Amino acid sequence: MALRSPALAGFLVGLLTAATPLAALSKVAPEAPACPASFADERVPALTNPKLSERAVPLCFGAFAVLHSGASRTPLYAAERLTRKSVAAARRVERADAFHEEERLAEDDRASLSDYVHSGFDRGHLAPAGDMPSAASQAESFSLANIVPQNRTFNRSLWAAIEESVRRLATQRGEIFVVTGPIFEGASTRAIKGRVLVPTALFKAVYDPRSGEAGAYLAPNDGSGDWRTVSLATLREKAGIDVFPGLPDAAKARAMTLPEPREFARDGSGWNATLDTLKRQALHFLRYLWRELLRAIF
Repeated sequence: MALRSPALAGFLVGLLTAATPLAALSKVAPEAPACPASFADERVPALTNPKLSERAVPLCFGAFAVLHSGASRTPLYAAERLTRKSVAAARRVERADAFHEEERLAEDDRASLSDYVHSGFDRGHLAPAGDMPSAASQAESFSLANIVPQNRTFNRSLWAAIEESVRRLATQRGEIFVVTGPIFEGASTRAIKGRVLVPTALFKAVYDPRSGEAGAYLAPNDGSGDWRTVSLATLREKAGIDVFPGLPDAAKARAMTLPEPREFARDGSGWNATLDTLKRQALHFLRYLWRELLRAIF
């Protein structure tokens, strides 16, 4: 069960949210991980809320990079570079769920598999498994250092549509940079098992280096289906993070036009992608049943 503890929520929210105006806060940028290709202009997102940097650890993976918080036991962001080629390669990789704890993190600072058992929340990817161009990178995406608690309806409907819309945008544009992260707001913020903080909202920011356009999807972590497009400047105020610090202020002030995620669920290509996913999942389940039957017989 998800716990509502005012004392815990007050401590964690105080640690993870800004208590003073952003103008009074200095930008804090942890040391860059050894995977600059995941970042636009090879510059890591800048934390405009210094409190976010406490117990924050950068982690490098094959196809994405993460900044993990030991306070929330979740990532603060995941950064990716998506290209037409990488998306095409990812569509050929069969999904194989393999959630695992991140052993590079201190045991007290990381989420455990048991935290999510009977929690009522999905284990939601920041860097999606569907973005991963190889089986090895997909396996890495199931690290709990890349996972946040997500409302099940949200994770499996609107958020999945947003993820697919971004992949299609990468295919159309040829190359985009993506930063995905959680937002923790309000005194009612919850923690599963009293350990892993539940985001109140999630964002997915996009930057097209060819056009110079940028913007972000912003959606509450609930089953309402609500979402909106915001500028990077607005996102910085909400999330306490400057996702693409190398962009000029003018680009951060304008929100690019992002694909309507609900269109993904209506048009033919979206349905085809959904059916392909269902077919892969059904095949995976049938293989599992076959293995269990063989074990029972022999």
